[in-house]
Amino acid sequence: MKDFYDCAVIGGGPSGMAAALAAVEKGADTIIIEREGALGGILKQCVHDGFGLISMGRKMAGPEYAQNYIDRVENSSVEIALKSFVSKVEKSDSGFILKIISEKGIRKIRCKALVLASGCRERTAVQVQIHGDRPAGIYTAGAAQHYVNILGQLPGKRCVILGSGDIGLIMARRLTLEGAEVLGVYEAKSEPGGLRRNINSCLVDFDIPLHLSHTVTKTFGRDRLEAVETAEVDESFRPIAGTEKIIPCDCLILSVGLIPENELAESLGVNIDRRSSGPFCDQSSCTDVEGVFSCGNSQHVNDLVDYVSMSGSLAGKNAAEYALGHRKPRQTVDISIGDGIAYCVPQRLDINSPLNDIRLFFRTAGTMKNTRISISLDGREVYTVNCKMLRPPEMVSVKLNLSDEEIRPDSRIILELKEASGLE
Repeated sequence: MKDFYDCAVIGGGPSGMAAALAAVEKGADTIIIEREGALGGILKQCVHDGFGLISMGRKMAGPEYAQNYIDRVENSSVEIALKSFVSKVEKSDSGFILKIISEKGIRKIRCKALVLASGCRERTAVQVQIHGDRPAGIYTAGAAQHYVNILGQLPGKRCVILGSGDIGLIMARRLTLEGAEVLGVYEAKSEPGGLRRNINSCLVDFDIPLHLSHTVTKTFGRDRLEAVETAEVDESFRPIAGTEKIIPCDCLILSVGLIPENELAESLGVNIDRRSSGPFCDQSSCTDVEGVFSCGNSQHVNDLVDYVSMSGSLAGKNAAEYALGHRKPRQTVDISIGDGIAYCVPQRLDINSPLNDIRLFFRTAGTMKNTRISISLDGREVYTVNCKMLRPPEMVSVKLNLSDEEIRPDSRIILELKEASGLE
């Protein structure tokens, strides 16, 4: 490990590896700093297929997709620091100073540009306020996946899953295939939280019941989980008295949402969008702090790894251009969002950066049918498309070209959802 780099990428998952490869292709001296003992991130334990359909044109398992990038990184000039944890980042006159803790001790490196690719973490039982005992047998979905796919251990034989996010659905199928009995998937919302294809292939195909508008309210057991209490919830997600049921089980798996990891970003003064839980960024993935770029699931929670890698490539390319002095000073215009949209990324556009081939990603706040996506610039519609159905779990990707448009610092860009007629 040297003392100075053009670009430092924090995180060696799919977005971090894609960012590092894009940076070295632009001629930047680049290092990946990864806290685990191997590159690949969460994909190392995702043995199911469905990865790579967009970016690689074929269906791949998670480790296979990751290995494709690992091979490319190891055959490039990217330096790799494994089992290395960034404990502190400071802004300096020439860039950034990173304090790194590893098996070799503590040291500091400097870089001109920083790419944050640290991914996200899972919410726990404490964060969703489940009351009762704290016995063994309560796992996040990612932890259960690690036990089964990496350690070869079954976390339980009679399992209840709280939350219908994709990893929870996939674990329902995986546990069933390994011989466990999945008693049911319980979801507090009135509609599933995962992709429709996963609802069908993970629950319907295996006759696993899905209980909507239900939650787990209490756990029982001293040394090992013995049962959970479930209840119906109202529109405000409050348990409805009299609907409680006791479900004997030895395993509770939580698939109750992901939180982008942005503590390092916040320590640098990066502004966080509370809608997406990631940094405010422009179309080049640059945050509000010059030289700091964000990508992958630390920017916002993606539903496809292909988008994670695309985000990393974009961030790495632009971080390299910044480090090598090829970027103009920024001048940004905010993107306003209308009712029914949970969040949009990027949240603003830099009018001094390329305005062609812009990708906007957004999620709706609820299921919407017969909807028209509309983007206007200073009151004139520049993009529109009709959609039969939009669902919160299914991220919407919009490709936008504004290179021929006149955008001023005081321009107004609005992303809205409107009613569309004539759709069946």
